[in-house]
Amino acid sequence: MLSSPWMAVALQFLTPSITAALVFALVTSVLFYQARRNYSRVPRLPRVPPGKTPPDCMVVIPARNEQGVIAGAVKSFPPDTVIVVDDGSTDRTADEAREAGAGVLEPPPIKGALGKANACIAGARILTSRWILFADADTRYQPGFLESAIEGAYHSELFFLSVHLTPRAESLSEHLLEPYTEALLFSSSTLQREPALLFEGKCILALREAYEFIGGHTAIAKFLAEDFHLGMLARRHKMGIAVVRAAGLGHARTYAGWKGAWRWIERKTFRFIHMEPRITVKILLTASIAALWLPLGAWLWFAGYRIGPFLLPVLVMLQLRPWYGNRLRCLLAPVAVYAAIPFLLHGLTTAFFGKQIVWKGRKVTPA
Repeated sequence: MLSSPWMAVALQFLTPSITAALVFALVTSVLFYQARRNYSRVPRLPRVPPGKTPPDCMVVIPARNEQGVIAGAVKSFPPDTVIVVDDGSTDRTADEAREAGAGVLEPPPIKGALGKANACIAGARILTSRWILFADADTRYQPGFLESAIEGAYHSELFFLSVHLTPRAESLSEHLLEPYTEALLFSSSTLQREPALLFEGKCILALREAYEFIGGHTAIAKFLAEDFHLGMLARRHKMGIAVVRAAGLGHARTYAGWKGAWRWIERKTFRFIHMEPRITVKILLTASIAALWLPLGAWLWFAGYRIGPFLLPVLVMLQLRPWYGNRLRCLLAPVAVYAAIPFLLHGLTTAFFGKQIVWKGRKVTPA
């Protein structure tokens, strides 16, 4: 047969190790392409120039021991628009908030509510503005953000809008882990079908009347994933909700340092394993397949190949470059694949066995 010589050459080239490497390249390329496509489908927040007068919106920032951080968040917004709710801080959080121009409020004692929800309840209770923005202390915003968020929500007839802020990495752990865990998070297309799963408490805009109608944070005060439950509560009341990307209008530190990454992944894993297990399965599947690059490289090396083993980490860097951005950070991608494993396993065991989570210095039993 004419095809026999070609078949012989193909069989000689496609050794088991080469075949496994090619399958790995194909599967991981598809997985990370799908993740980036899922991320790109989250619409960008339309940019609106800042107006001469601030919009009818007040900002509530729950803060606990945010010294050195809170002032930057307060100064991101127009003057006299921010209420900082000091959630039992033991440092100079309240003083720095006042010096930055915010009004400072102390919440009532916690009774069956988690700290952040309790602070949000206290802050929203005293407001009369048309819109309320709930923002974390480690978030930063550009001029025109409030106008853009309100304009986007108003024209889309939304009652609740969660803004996915651009990560602002500072420490090595953030540069290493955050882009990779972000890619894993968006690996599941289930997130596109239910926007509440992407609701992030770091930045949520709410129409005050709608917020009060559904009971606000009071209705979801006992839940660790209060942002998800707020979105689901709005959905049950047939209220429009959406998630948008802030692009250059807003930034946030996803977590601070290795300990912060440990706690953050605990919360995320609990959230998905209890709310939508399919997302957790897809994340773990993607992470497990990505981690095959090193054993496959070793297999190729011992099989006598000297170039292939080095092409695999380069492939991982190329696949994750959209998440890591610049070329220098891309060098961290192959390392991140393995650095993330103990964090993911810890989060999985914590969620599976219902262990207590330490958050903001308080022990929390997930509900």
